[in-house]
This record gives sequence, C-alpha cells and structure tokens, in this order.
Amino acid sequence: MSTKSIDIQDYQPAKKRTDISVGESVNAIRKLQNISLGRLAKITHIPVPTLQAIENDALPLDIERAKLLARVLRVHPAVLVFPGWEVED
Repeated sequence: MSTKSIDIQDYQPAKKRTDISVGESVNAIRKLQNISLGRLAKITHIPVPTLQAIENDALPLDIERAKLLARVLRVHPAVLVFPGWEVED
C-alpha cells in the first residue's frame, strides 16, 4: 500500500464569504430542513435548552455534537463549524 505525502500545495485556499456564526448556521440549516428544535432534540438526544444555547452562540459547538448534528442535518460538519467560508476553485 502506497501512502502519498500531503504537501501544502495540495490544499485550496479558502476565503471568508459572509459573516455568520456557528449558531446561526445550525439554526438556518435546521429551519431550511423544517426540523423543529423539539424534533432535533428527540433525534439527537441533545436537550432543547442545549440546542437553543448552541443556536444562540451561548454554548460552543464541540466536535462530537457537530458530527452528530451534521449527520442528522445531512451536511458536512465543516458547514456547521466553519460557516461563511468558501473554497476557491
């Protein structure tokens, strides 16, 4: 099995496209998919007050919750954790 080394030139630069917080991103994606806070809480087993705190940016979104929410919301975790960034073509 061959392992390719990763070089900095293998990465595409990203640029900030818009100012949106992590909480705003979670909230917008949830609403776009017509999922209520109660339903999201039931599916993820994350209490509603915790989800509200995340959406209000009162509680940071840790990696495990980001992966769980991303799976349920059907997006890549980076969409939630790094909102507003775009990779240049």
